Amino acid sequence: MIAPKTISQPPTAELSQKYQAGVRDYAVDYYAPDYAPADTDLLCAFRITPKPGVSLTEAAAAVAAESSTGTWTEVWSNQLTDLDFYKAKVYDIATAADGSAIAYIAYPMDLFEENSIVNIMSSIVGNVFGFKAVAALRLEDMRIPTALVKTFPGPHVGIYDERVWANKWSRPLLGGTVKPKLGLSPKAYSTIIYECLVGGLDTTKDDENMNSQPFSRWQDRFRYAQEAVGEAMVATGEFKGHWHNVTAGSTSESLRRMDFLAERGAKMCMFDFITAGFAASADVFAHARDLDMIVHCHRAMHAVFTRQANHGIHMRVVAKWLRLTGGDHLHTGTVVGKLEGSRSETLGIIDLLRQRHTPANRERGLYFDQDFAGLKEVWPVASGGIHVHHIPELHRMYGNDAFFLFGGGTHGHPKGSRAGARANRVATEAIASGSTLEEAARNSPELRDAMNLWADIKFDVQQ
Repeated sequence: MIAPKTISQPPTAELSQKYQAGVRDYAVDYYAPDYAPADTDLLCAFRITPKPGVSLTEAAAAVAAESSTGTWTEVWSNQLTDLDFYKAKVYDIATAADGSAIAYIAYPMDLFEENSIVNIMSSIVGNVFGFKAVAALRLEDMRIPTALVKTFPGPHVGIYDERVWANKWSRPLLGGTVKPKLGLSPKAYSTIIYECLVGGLDTTKDDENMNSQPFSRWQDRFRYAQEAVGEAMVATGEFKGHWHNVTAGSTSESLRRMDFLAERGAKMCMFDFITAGFAASADVFAHARDLDMIVHCHRAMHAVFTRQANHGIHMRVVAKWLRLTGGDHLHTGTVVGKLEGSRSETLGIIDLLRQRHTPANRERGLYFDQDFAGLKEVWPVASGGIHVHHIPELHRMYGNDAFFLFGGGTHGHPKGSRAGARANRVATEAIASGSTLEEAARNSPELRDAMNLWADIKFDVQQ
């Protein structure tokens, strides 16, 4: 990385002869097709749709300018710094497979505070998405330079260490979201947890909007739930757990709830990291590290800005930010379930969560190589409308190092939650060992019942 020029004169308000007031095209200063990105640059790929009458080059340059050092007119104060060093640069504009334009922009690493996804977001996606020069804008991918990656903590536990804790190997881990997600009393809630864990699930989970409502205050729910976990461990002789949702109206309250759990022996909690924000998430993950606790991250609200093909932020970028910040689990979608998400893009997100280094792979939506510089892996979580018939395809996509979450696919079983958990466990172990659902069902009436009930249930929607 080339250092900025030394300023040889003290700051002064005296106008330089080089200063020319007025408005000129952004492209004059921020479009640099001959620029070769440095290893220390943070790189972004933006899908960009200019407004009518605005050239593609000018729209891309406007994004680079307004997300780094530029503003709408020339300012005399530019003479007080080495603007050429600090400004972002559009170094390429390419045509995507669907005919849309992808603008590649390089940002000097010095523009960003260390260990702060908040600062990266405020800089790069904080203002330009409302800019009049663009009709639509989507951040498709981001390459965080290795030097900046090394300032982040990454996950505390990750995949391997959680397997060590649980002593469970050679298959995906299994969880179940308590249903109905709202309305249950704490004791009724804990009864469902016990049934699922004794039936064969490894863990159970609060849902994203289960916080501390009048029908289920968090102290009571956490206490009863943790008692159910302990009883299930005694009954089964296995490691069990529950992902207690510690998301609250303030960060300090979330930390207080984590302390309450730790005092009762809980090793797991859950956090809605997007609705709470990355600043709150950083505090929660740091406290989890102090408490030696695993954090399961729900991506509630993500589709508000990740779903549209031409505007927003792709989920793969959020996945990178989450891994850097330190979550241990992340929901990725399932392809086969009830939530939107293509197979190729989901596979790309799984790669970003589990690999030490992810090479660029346009088929999977990965525009850049990304080195995670030794950060631990994140469990990819398949959740959202899955049942036993989906397990073979989920295993083909995710392999063993994945976390499968069955909500209705556990509790909707004809014989109840315990039988539903048993069906999921038998099916998963069979597929992971190379067998089939049909073979496993011969010796499992619970699996046979589940297969019969949901044989024709799919979530395919006509486009």
